Amino acid sequence: MKNTFGTSVTMTVFGESHGEAVGVVLDGVAPGIDVDENYIKACLARRAPSMTTDTARRENDEFRILSGVFSGKTTGTPICIIVPNENQRSKDYEYGIARPAHADFSANQKYHGFEDYRGGGHFSGRVTAGIVAGGAILQKALQDIGVTVATHISECAELRDKAFYDIKRDRLTLDCAKFPILDEEVANGMIKAIEQAKADGDSVGGIVETAISGIPSGVGEPWFDSVESVLSHALFSIGGVKGVEFGDGFAIAKKRGSEANDVLEYEDGKVVVSRNSNGGVNGGITNGADVIFRCAVKPTPSISKTQNTVNFVKGENATLEIKGRHDPAIVRRICPIIDAVSALCVCDMLAQRYGTDVLKRGVER
Repeated sequence: MKNTFGTSVTMTVFGESHGEAVGVVLDGVAPGIDVDENYIKACLARRAPSMTTDTARRENDEFRILSGVFSGKTTGTPICIIVPNENQRSKDYEYGIARPAHADFSANQKYHGFEDYRGGGHFSGRVTAGIVAGGAILQKALQDIGVTVATHISECAELRDKAFYDIKRDRLTLDCAKFPILDEEVANGMIKAIEQAKADGDSVGGIVETAISGIPSGVGEPWFDSVESVLSHALFSIGGVKGVEFGDGFAIAKKRGSEANDVLEYEDGKVVVSRNSNGGVNGGITNGADVIFRCAVKPTPSISKTQNTVNFVKGENATLEIKGRHDPAIVRRICPIIDAVSALCVCDMLAQRYGTDVLKRGVER
């Protein structure tokens, strides 16, 4: 099992949905970085189910930092964080009945029946609690050197939020928003649409948009370790993400070069990008503009409608109506997960460019 991501700054995930705990190990984090446990709690609260649009499974997410932090500062050694599981209902899951669009069958084929199937086991969205906790440390470190990450729901149930405009202000708005939308009226419409899908025993997907602001130009590599490659690799590791596009994305194919090319100009002695069609990246390397990307998030596969499937233990066709607790949409709760994964990628790329102490000393601009 490959559960570690990163080269200089790495994150290893562990745990299962109905096991004792989930968690992460962060390695390569510079010593002396402030660890704000209240900020970690706030990030976990953004991920936690708390609305009518979320699963009924509620967890306290009382995380524990077991190593790598002393007197509120990182020590430079591996940081281990665990988030205990407290609210499991394993009886809701029958082994052998493959839930459509879940990993039940594919996991069985890879692990020959030895996988922990309860609640999806290691494939469960519950594992992301550890990712968010570890990512919060990295996000705060980035903020302290002037790099911010923000994600909002761009589209859900055929409703669209307004685009990012003032990234710094928008991030503060999203940090305070229970439902990560920039336009409150659109938020109300999305919530009603998700609630209706829930009432129908169904689910909806959506598109989320992320802006990484303050990342200096010259970060990343051409070809196989391009900024887009690294981010996409990590983003596609999040369950539910089925598409990633940068800048204008697929829409750029409909434009002429005169419309799609990034416009460069000097402003106060520095090169700036006044048209950001490519999402802040040229040749796989940052150009100093905001790195903008969107993720397509599929509808939650757990629905209450009767579906055709198979019983791979008995070797026969079957039907399934899922009775357990599930989210009618995951676009709200996936936003802090994307923030955490993006922060990991940025920290790793910065460390490769400037050295592992970059999160402590920052970047000369």
